[in-house]
Amino acid sequence: MIKSKKDYLHYLEADRIALGKPTCSLFVIIKEKIKREHIWEFQRLLRKTEYYKNVGSKNIFLGKLLYVFLKIKFKNLSLKLGFSIPENVFGPGLAILHYGTIIVNQEAKVGANCRLQACTNIGQSGGKAGAPTIGDNVYIGPGAKIYGEINIPNNCAIAANAAVSKSFFTENIVIGGVPAKEIGKIEIQQLIKHL
Repeated sequence: MIKSKKDYLHYLEADRIALGKPTCSLFVIIKEKIKREHIWEFQRLLRKTEYYKNVGSKNIFLGKLLYVFLKIKFKNLSLKLGFSIPENVFGPGLAILHYGTIIVNQEAKVGANCRLQACTNIGQSGGKAGAPTIGDNVYIGPGAKIYGEINIPNNCAIAANAAVSKSFFTENIVIGGVPAKEIGKIEIQQLIKHL
């Protein structure tokens, strides 16, 4: 969770690296203005909104006003892209790879370096309290559904269209199927190249 300006800058840099974006320069800024990259814009706005929600500003009134403005802008971009991602869920190094429906419960916790594909759902189960806790360096394939008060360990891959409703404890595995089970072993660097 972002608790300082230093954390905010760390999260932004980790997200930039995860998405494979070049370092900031005048050329990059001009290119981004001409060709809007909505996912990178969304992730920067997510981190900025988290920063102002958690830390705010030295001027409390101005900080709250800026947070409300950012929240409205964030909500509008979320609707445009089909994302329902609340603040303070994902650790640094988030990489959203495509536009499309992504729904994440506000109670979920996801570690660093998550690669998230389109049409995924991370949420509660049948109105019961509790949402997934997902470790670091996890790849979540397109169409994956992860729900309930479960745990997913570090360095795992969740296969496309998997329905994960139980906890797993072994690292470096592929989780797939309906209902989900361990279907193989993996070196996560094959899927998350920037590690």
